[in-house]
Formats: sequence, C-alpha cells, structure tokens
Amino acid sequence: MKITFSPIAVPEGGQETIGSVSGDMITVSGVAYDLSGVPEGGYAEPEGDHPFAGHIARVDGELHVPLQWRYSRATAERTQPHKIPVVTVTDGPLPDPILRKAEEEGA
Repeated sequence: MKITFSPIAVPEGGQETIGSVSGDMITVSGVAYDLSGVPEGGYAEPEGDHPFAGHIARVDGELHVPLQWRYSRATAERTQPHKIPVVTVTDGPLPDPILRKAEEEGA
C-alpha cells in the first residue's frame, strides 16, 4: 500500500494519528478500513467520517491511499510542506512522517 501523508496540526493534547496496514486493510487511530473492494485501475471515493485526503486508487495491484496525518504542533520539530511524505507499507505500523522534537534529558 502506497501511503501519501497530508499532515494536519492539531491543538496540544489533540489526538494524533497512529496506523497500520495488513494486506488491503488499513487501520487508522483504531478504526479498520477494508480497501479490498477497490478494483484494479479503479478508485473509491470515501464517504462519511474518514481519515482519507482524497480518492483511493489501485494501480498495478497496489493501493494508493492519501491519508490525513494528525500531529501535535507541540511535539513537532518542523514539517516540510513542500515535500509530501510518501511511503510503501505492506504489513505493519505506519511510520510517523513528522520530525519530532528531541525529548529533554530527565523528562
């Protein structure tokens, strides 16, 4: 699954995104989304409350998923709005695309 992150800052204390992939299933912040119904060469338009940032497509057997990634501005070192993070994950946790501030020693 090719994930394109769309970072969104949330207020301090707001829920940050966590996620994982298992085959055609993506779990985002505890909610599982089965994307196995997206046909080859086709796409799906998410409806209702969802974490996606546009339509989901299947190209050459691979799902292309634009994903809103919520992060706390308080823990972010910086983001790179000119460089949209894209990763491929076949199984396991989604990597955090946000560069985090180093934790202070003793904290």
